[in-house]
Amino acid sequence: MCVFLCGMQKCFTFAQIIKQCAIINMAVSKTKAKLVDVARQLFAKMGVENTTMNDIALASKKGRRTLYTYFKSKEDIYMAVVESELDILSDIMKRVVEKDISPDQKIIEMIYTRLDAVKEVVYRNGTLRATFFRDIWRVEKVRKRFDAKEIQLFKDVLREGVEKGVFQVDDIDMTAELVHYSVKGIEVPYIRGHIGAKLTDETRGQYVENIVFGALRRKE
Repeated sequence: MCVFLCGMQKCFTFAQIIKQCAIINMAVSKTKAKLVDVARQLFAKMGVENTTMNDIALASKKGRRTLYTYFKSKEDIYMAVVESELDILSDIMKRVVEKDISPDQKIIEMIYTRLDAVKEVVYRNGTLRATFFRDIWRVEKVRKRFDAKEIQLFKDVLREGVEKGVFQVDDIDMTAELVHYSVKGIEVPYIRGHIGAKLTDETRGQYVENIVFGALRRKE
């Protein structure tokens, strides 16, 4: 089967059309990623409020028309920046899950990785810090996909722990959600240094292990 595109006097097979669409989609993804990266840098340098769509268009060398093709407003591109950071965090946590270590070690490393990675993102983006804390509830709407991924990763590790006889868990799904929301609940105070700031790493780690493994009933 073949079709004519845009009135051109050339016949394309279905496979050729699919290939061309893939090339176009790849170019679109690269352009969008570049715009998000440029916006991230400007937000960190100038602050979200002081950065305009025109600033982003000029810095990306793509033009305002291209920018507005992908993002309707600065709000949209700010959310895209947050979402891209969360995607990176998901990948980091996935690598922890894939490590060749015991399930109980994975759980603890996942928790610290999660908290430290978010803290690093916030503090790396100096002027983004205040915006993050002020807008943390607005950011919630782009965190849903990340939250779902994180809960699934906790499920995977808990299931592995149960199968290997490391944990005693009656309901893996519920426990994974409880672990996720517990970690999420201490996110802001942890980032601000309100939790464990005066404790040594060893003492802090012991507190975390006591709480986590007490709940999971780790087998000795």
